[in-house]
Amino acid sequence: MESIPKDEIFEFNNDTLQYLRKQYNLDKTGRIDEAINILEEWIKKQSHFLKKEYPRDYLERTIIISKGSVERAKMKLDKICTFRTLYPNFFGVHDVTNNEILEDLYGVYLPKLTQDNYRVYFLKNKAERFNTGFMDFYRYFIMQCEYLQAHDYCNGLVIVIDYTEANMLETIKWFNLVDLKELLTILKEGYGLRLKSLHFLSDSKAVETIVSLFKQVLSAKLRDRVNVHRTSESLHEYIPKEILPVEYKGKEKSLLELHKHFKEVLSSNEFSDYLREMSKACTDETLRQTDNPDVHSLSVQGTFRTLSVD
Repeated sequence: MESIPKDEIFEFNNDTLQYLRKQYNLDKTGRIDEAINILEEWIKKQSHFLKKEYPRDYLERTIIISKGSVERAKMKLDKICTFRTLYPNFFGVHDVTNNEILEDLYGVYLPKLTQDNYRVYFLKNKAERFNTGFMDFYRYFIMQCEYLQAHDYCNGLVIVIDYTEANMLETIKWFNLVDLKELLTILKEGYGLRLKSLHFLSDSKAVETIVSLFKQVLSAKLRDRVNVHRTSESLHEYIPKEILPVEYKGKEKSLLELHKHFKEVLSSNEFSDYLREMSKACTDETLRQTDNPDVHSLSVQGTFRTLSVD
């Protein structure tokens, strides 16, 4: 593939594909095809994988988000398949058009990339109250991650969470650290998405409590990448105006417009069929070839041929 296909949601910089391939020494003729071939061969030998065939562009994105390492890509594939087995409540096809929580939580991957090809995920919480916890939103977010894996080329993520209109005490009341930790584990280890920075937008002192809750489940490295903003203007120091929605003094469509469009795409028959196919990409742990029966170790066995990357 010499160019990125036009997508219904995502836009790309003119040099995105070349930038990402070159960054990991995959731009030389035949190098990316060689890497994909090695990964395909390895997948076929994993007796515990219930799905053995993936589109080649899916595997390329897996290798790129794994920093060009075929070995990391193998681990990533094994982990996301295992997570579908361990945490089935996060995955699958869910109704996003009639989901009450999505009326107050607007979460979207913004269309445009940063100059260094990071994708921005923007979440606005405007809820006055919640009737249940956040699991329905987490399922929606996982569906968005599946779409990202199927269509996007990016360097990693910048996440922005806007609490300026939220009922902070109600939000804090419904936080479940176990669910949040499992979600972040799936995001980081399963989808392999690298978090460049995490931004909270609020002028309430209560945001400090939410930040402390997040920091409990973040690594030390990620805790240092957390920022709190009192106004949207300070976001511009990290995210260009061209990327941000118009209500944040940016030049993109409103967050609500983007949110509605994303829900339409995720609820389409085409994407629902894709999710059903990907639900097969799980594991039968009784067939895992390992001397260690501990599933949580997620150890990966098989043929480990190395692609030399200079």
